[in-house]
Amino acid sequence: MTDEAPPPQVWPSVPARDALGLIQFLVTAFGFEETAVYATNDRVEHAELAWPLGGGIMLGSAKDDPDDAWSRQPGTFGAYVVTDDPDALYARAVGAGAKVLRELADTDYGSRDFIVADPEGNRWSFGTYRGAPRKASTLSG
Repeated sequence: MTDEAPPPQVWPSVPARDALGLIQFLVTAFGFEETAVYATNDRVEHAELAWPLGGGIMLGSAKDDPDDAWSRQPGTFGAYVVTDDPDALYARAVGAGAKVLRELADTDYGSRDFIVADPEGNRWSFGTYRGAPRKASTLSG
């Protein structure tokens, strides 16, 4: 798919109890690519994982600091991620231990998708739906 859109500049951020374990799971189960991990011992201050079709996520170890404006509970993240081969990805995710929340199926809007949870409890929906086309004016501004 060719697109005139700029590179992604929205980075979902995922807090984790076991950030190093979650990184390994996301790489093994879903195929994210580890691009940066800044850690001291078991604590991940910052990590970036790229999605092969574009975009990515940032993640790090959860903080128990009530004064931290960016602090969130682990296991509360959810994302929809586009894939060209949902059947193969479903088999890979299930084989790596992802908890199936909704089986692989065709939707009434033309997507083929499924929903799973990672070991932290985050929800991941993978499918072929690429979103509504962008308006021309949003591409040039």
